[in-house]
Amino acid sequence: MNDFEYRGGELFCEGVRLKDVINKYGTPLYVYSRKSICENFDRLSGAFKGIGHLICFSVKSCSSLGVLKVLKEKGSGFDIVSGGELFRTEEIGADMSKVVFAGVGKTNDEIEYALEQNILMFNIESEQEMERIDSVAGDLGIKAGIAVRINPDVDTKTHKYITTGKSENKFGVDTKKGYDLYKKAAGLKNLEIKGIQMHIGSQITEIGPYVNAVRKVKQLAEEVVRDIHPIEYLDIGGGMGIIYKDEKPFDVGAFAENVIKEVKPLGVKLIIEPGRYIAGNSGVLLTQVQYFKKSSDKNFVIVDAGINDLIRPSLYGAYHRIEPVSIREKNRILCDIVGPICESGDFLAKDREMSAVAQDDYLCVFGAGAYGFVMSSNYNSRPRAAEILVNGSEEAMIRKREEYLDLTRLENANM
Repeated sequence: MNDFEYRGGELFCEGVRLKDVINKYGTPLYVYSRKSICENFDRLSGAFKGIGHLICFSVKSCSSLGVLKVLKEKGSGFDIVSGGELFRTEEIGADMSKVVFAGVGKTNDEIEYALEQNILMFNIESEQEMERIDSVAGDLGIKAGIAVRINPDVDTKTHKYITTGKSENKFGVDTKKGYDLYKKAAGLKNLEIKGIQMHIGSQITEIGPYVNAVRKVKQLAEEVVRDIHPIEYLDIGGGMGIIYKDEKPFDVGAFAENVIKEVKPLGVKLIIEPGRYIAGNSGVLLTQVQYFKKSSDKNFVIVDAGINDLIRPSLYGAYHRIEPVSIREKNRILCDIVGPICESGDFLAKDREMSAVAQDDYLCVFGAGAYGFVMSSNYNSRPRAAEILVNGSEEAMIRKREEYLDLTRLENANM
């Protein structure tokens, strides 16, 4: 679900006309719908009402404090992958007992910071990481809650850059190694075994791979409980896909039903780590047409948002629906929608049929709420966009537009 719709040819987010928001805040501009974020959270949580569960929103997908605060108010926990993301959850007053720390390259400083904040647990990715967490926890006189991340070697049929659950990926360990790591963890006095974790990728639209992965991890969990230590949490990760173009909607009801059937006999509490599912279609990127250019082969619509603002189309070949903010005519054109960056890979769409537009018109890039602003950069020394959160008929700036001074304020030209 999302709350972006046309009314009389004008695009609205909830009760706010986006043309008015552009006139007030300019472009490029990210806009998020609070209603959509909350409805997506409630739908997922409701699907798992048959079992004790904790939703930990994936901060890496959309880390704006305004969005995170909305989710904290809904009772969400948070899945983090860096000290910076931990800092963001601290800034909004998140309940640290609902924070899980994933990622393959945790540093000593990050581990220490997380232990001092008393997070729920670390998702451990390797034996050396386990040893490091035990050592840092020992230095602090703290027990570290841990889960071992299992790589179940399941093909999710998603883009190769965002699959994480195959044996060729850098994430997690196989089930045999996982069993050995639990045996080792049980003998380390500064670790507390709390759970078992998996995450098989992103933008997954079929439930089959999930169920297969859960089944494999469940079998290991049963062995760990039988031989080594009780397990309180089964963390099944995130990655539920959304509709960008013509994907089949992810059946969250069937997903929850199948997962609950598999894991309920374990007597564990589920942790689910959605990001895209909650934020993806809850946000859009607004951009202005600067020029319309024809070559012998192509029509180019040149806009003020580039790969520094939204890199997914160039990086993943990702599709985002793009339409005018104000539709004035029914004519369609075939064009490339490109940005101002000095790279041939700077495009938002290639060979796209869309409503005809003119210079100074505004376009909306749909489905940009996840992995949009968070992956933006200052390439070509371009200031990053502003972010707006809409709530009913009101909107608020949740991130100011960067200015040129922001580009250099941490730099020093003097030797």
